[in-house]
Amino acid sequence: MERNSQFQEYLHHKIMEYNEDFSLHHSLTRRRNSAQPINMIVTNIDNKWVGGMSAELYSSWLEIIDLWFSRSFRGIGIGTELLHKAESMARKRGAEYSMLTTFDYQAKSFYEAKGYKVVGELKDHPPGLSFYTLTKSL
Repeated sequence: MERNSQFQEYLHHKIMEYNEDFSLHHSLTRRRNSAQPINMIVTNIDNKWVGGMSAELYSSWLEIIDLWFSRSFRGIGIGTELLHKAESMARKRGAEYSMLTTFDYQAKSFYEAKGYKVVGELKDHPPGLSFYTLTKSL
């Protein structure tokens, strides 16, 4: 089967409509178009992308979608700096919590060291690994 982005968008739109019927919060958020993207790009000396962060702020939540760096830029504090900057921006805009998902082989220990707590685990997803949801009070 091939991916059909038009169909995926259709399904997403229908789920959002359904959510609005049952949740005042979803309805108000969508009407205000209040989901705010937070994107931070890190470049090297040659102005080539070497990593960064993608997140969304909605209601009282910051959702970290992606945070990644090439190997040569890991372990020097840039990820910590971006995470703290996103959390600070979110707090200033009224967010009280942050959430993200990660696999055990990715950055689970990094986020735990920054105060995130595991609130959900899918074991053997994929087989032999775990997929986690983590949250933090800002």
